[in-house]
Amino acid sequence: MDSHRIDTVYTIDDIYALPEGERAELIDGQLYMMAAPTLTHQQILGKLGRRMADCIDAHNKECTVVMAPFAVFLNNDNLTYVEPDLLVVCDPAKLDEKGCHGAPDFIAEVVSPSSKSLDHLKKLIKYREAGVREYWIIDPIEKSVWIYDLEKEETEEHHFDDRLHSFIWSDFEIDFAEYM
Repeated sequence: MDSHRIDTVYTIDDIYALPEGERAELIDGQLYMMAAPTLTHQQILGKLGRRMADCIDAHNKECTVVMAPFAVFLNNDNLTYVEPDLLVVCDPAKLDEKGCHGAPDFIAEVVSPSSKSLDHLKKLIKYREAGVREYWIIDPIEKSVWIYDLEKEETEEHHFDDRLHSFIWSDFEIDFAEYM
């Protein structure tokens, strides 16, 4: 499949037809191939996932923390399918064995050079439009984290040596400098 042809409209059927081991995301009918994550990417994701799961387990049993690969049918249509690095869903009715149907409450993406513009532009817009409440973009190269409160349209930029807090879970905090 040629993911660079703008005139081709792809569907979720094209995602399911990918060869074993190949992953892609689909945004408004455009296909974006995904590279394998780096060790640093996975370490950051693991730390964030563990810390978030501990916080959720301690305070809100209805929310579920899921790490990629896990399908999110963001618009419940055939043209958008994403696999955020980490997501939290607080409405159990949105989850089934195939994925999340609708907007998660929280999404975090660990960017790579190849995904940077996708995560900062297209996904930010799609997540906002779909009703995601909070979105974190974590850049291990720049050692920065952008935190978007998509409900209040507030944004904070942080560095790895800052103690980071969630907008929607005030008792959640993480300091990536502890791990890097």
